[in-house]
Amino acid sequence: MPFHTPSRFPRGFRCASRNVGLKPTDKDLAAFVSDVDAAAAAVFTRNHFPGAPIILGREVVRGGVLRAIVANSKCSNVATGEEGVANARRMAIAGAEEFGTSPDRVLVSSTGVIGVPLPIEKIEQGLPGMSAELQDDPLVGARGIMTTDSHPKTISCGVAGSEATITWVAKGAGMIEPNMATMLVYIFTDARFTAAELDEMLREAVRDSFNMLSVDTDTSTSDTCVIMANGLAGHAPRAGFAAALKEGCVQMAEIIARDGEGATRMLRVSVRGALDEGEARFVAKAINNSPLIKTMVHGADPNVGRILMAIGKCFDCTIVPDRTDAWVNGFQVVQGGRRLAFDDAVVRQSLSSDEVHIEVALGVGEGQAMAFGCDLTKGYIEENAAYYSS
Repeated sequence: MPFHTPSRFPRGFRCASRNVGLKPTDKDLAAFVSDVDAAAAAVFTRNHFPGAPIILGREVVRGGVLRAIVANSKCSNVATGEEGVANARRMAIAGAEEFGTSPDRVLVSSTGVIGVPLPIEKIEQGLPGMSAELQDDPLVGARGIMTTDSHPKTISCGVAGSEATITWVAKGAGMIEPNMATMLVYIFTDARFTAAELDEMLREAVRDSFNMLSVDTDTSTSDTCVIMANGLAGHAPRAGFAAALKEGCVQMAEIIARDGEGATRMLRVSVRGALDEGEARFVAKAINNSPLIKTMVHGADPNVGRILMAIGKCFDCTIVPDRTDAWVNGFQVVQGGRRLAFDDAVVRQSLSSDEVHIEVALGVGEGQAMAFGCDLTKGYIEENAAYYSS
């Protein structure tokens, strides 16, 4: 599936971003708007302390129709009680007034520091006039939702057998672990689907992409993944659209993993031959989330005993040591549960590449899964040691 760089919006979608004083100078408020009402579906964090925008978003998305998304960075509006929910509603009202719709068709998102009251007056004062600044470049909106991201994240692709386009706009670099992974992901398409169809396809796509993504094992309070379909390109084959949607979500998950806080390497972990898919997913996540695996990857240290450790700690999975094999970037390092006499220098050099792929074959069934992550570095510690104060 060819993805477009630079990305482009589907028909009828535009965005804008501004600095409204939440950050000293960088863009801190973004809006994504459809020219017409769009069918919509979303999935949100399962954290027990959801932010006010999540509480409101669950209510709004039940209507299955959106016209706009309004998002701010710097402050997440989490752990702010009834006042936080009231401020999220005020944000939706302000967005509706600016973009000519009703508040129940505006999804709001907030990302940033937890436990700080949302400066809603700055948002209300900053929104007027944004409708005149709406433009076709998704990067403009992506810049307004960045927190610790090193770059704005957007991709787009066409849908085979149709004139439709799908575009992804995302932010995310830390506090990333399902369900869902910490991030905001907005997906826009001009294909025509119902909200129910979008919900089914989105959940399937998220399952094998963002819900297999982890930077640091920590599930955010603000995770949101929403899709809007305004239908301006007409019908698209459902099977082709669903395949493109999943592939794009996987690609965006890898982009987020690559940009993990302090990350120098992107990590893929694939598991096959598990008893079933559930056990394959569990083992892949266990390897991907292991600090010892992450530091092994960062240090380009071919200490494959750590792979066996990470597999072996999956106590509730079916693991047969003498059937277990493993590879690092295509080099087999474990066979039948025993370390092979591989060339350390060659594997060490392979581990120094930008991407590291750990493959595991368990030999007990047909289950398979893939997880996405990154290495663990001093940069991650430095980024998060002073996040609240910065």
